[in-house]
Amino acid sequence: MTGSTIVVDIGKTNAKLSAWDADGRLLARRSRSNTPQITADTIAGERVLDVHGIENWLLDTLAEFAKLTHVERIVPVGHGAAAALLKEGRLLAAPLDYEDDLAAEVRADYVAQRDAFTATGSPALPCGLNLGIQLHRFEQSHGALSTDITIVPWPQYWAWRLSGVAASEVSSLGCHTDLWQPLTHEFSPLAVRRGWAARFAPLRTANEILGPITAEIAARTGLPRECMVLCGMHDSNAALVAAKGHAEIANHDATVLSTGTWFVAMRSANNAAVDLRTLDESRDCLVNVDVHGHAIPSARFMGGREAELIGGIDSFSLTDNYDPDALLARLPALLASGVAVFPSFVRGVGPFPHAIGEWRNKPADAGDQRVMTGLYLALMADAALDLIGSRERLLIEGRFAEAVIFVRALATLRPAQKIFVSNAHQDVAYGALRLITPNLPPQCELKEVAPLSVDLKNYAAEWRSRAQRTPSAA
Repeated sequence: MTGSTIVVDIGKTNAKLSAWDADGRLLARRSRSNTPQITADTIAGERVLDVHGIENWLLDTLAEFAKLTHVERIVPVGHGAAAALLKEGRLLAAPLDYEDDLAAEVRADYVAQRDAFTATGSPALPCGLNLGIQLHRFEQSHGALSTDITIVPWPQYWAWRLSGVAASEVSSLGCHTDLWQPLTHEFSPLAVRRGWAARFAPLRTANEILGPITAEIAARTGLPRECMVLCGMHDSNAALVAAKGHAEIANHDATVLSTGTWFVAMRSANNAAVDLRTLDESRDCLVNVDVHGHAIPSARFMGGREAELIGGIDSFSLTDNYDPDALLARLPALLASGVAVFPSFVRGVGPFPHAIGEWRNKPADAGDQRVMTGLYLALMADAALDLIGSRERLLIEGRFAEAVIFVRALATLRPAQKIFVSNAHQDVAYGALRLITPNLPPQCELKEVAPLSVDLKNYAAEWRSRAQRTPSAA
């Protein structure tokens, strides 16, 4: 790799832009918060992703980075459950906000058409978390997609915006969309029946160069006209690519727990065959697809959103005014007082989708609430990891890798696994860089997590027992 690379990472809660030199060293990093919008160019009252706000910030930041270094390539990364519609070389419809609820009749009509979980590895999820239901909703309001409309997944939307070349890619298509069959490597029967398979942009690999930036982008940002744009990939899969750059993970039966708005556990057992019958779709187990097309058993819950709801933790500034030693010192007394948080504060997803979240003996102190939020996230992650048979090695990456209570409690709950954390801010970007240079060494070492000095066995058993009860039986 020569010259510098910019990684465009558009997550659900935050957008991030980072510039890296040819040796994989960070040159600059910028971020912004994302807020879905209601705009005049979509169905009345529906929220869409803030495409225009993100774009203005993106182009301004690219212009800033163009003055810092000679940029030779751009790699886009983005969250799942989102796709844009293009027509005649322009954006026709921005992606719907997957947290927006849908009318019951829309859902019932769509659910009757879905393929079996054993075909797609995609569970029936609430709101718009299955991309297929977003397309179904759009067609119910606007009619069937015409043949001149092109669908592009969210990471590839940004690749198109920068290069003018529309593409699709398997890690986004295989992210609980209902539209892809991970074991046969083809579109689902639903996607074919509804005509959506034919509307998706051509399939390209994540590391494929789509072309140079457009003349418009070059003029707007000052980037060199020959700056190339890669196809890009789904963000959790970028974390998986990054994890395999570490010797502690590469050749092991290892799970990556990517943490942010979503906590996504992805088990990579050296590409062993996946039996979809072993995954519990009713508890938010699914199959992701890595950048090579391999099926990856996964489980997830909305950990970042729950942290906001439970403890008022802004995951964007997770370590502000943060004293980990003080938090650790609070834990024994809180456990002895019977303080607990039970799932789930975001209903319909995660390992306990029907449970109703609640506190027991909720403390008034914000620091105590933060401690118990960290423990709650560890208990939820432990349950999710059990659902996919996670063993041997676990790497926690993302913003919550810096949450000491969370990572050390998880190490206490899973003594049979070696648990590591990596740099909380750079793993997705490192995965993107490895698309260009697969043997690029990591810039930081993994750190093995030490368990807590307190015994959580009985506490965890009570918590798990209560979490597994249905609300009517509680």
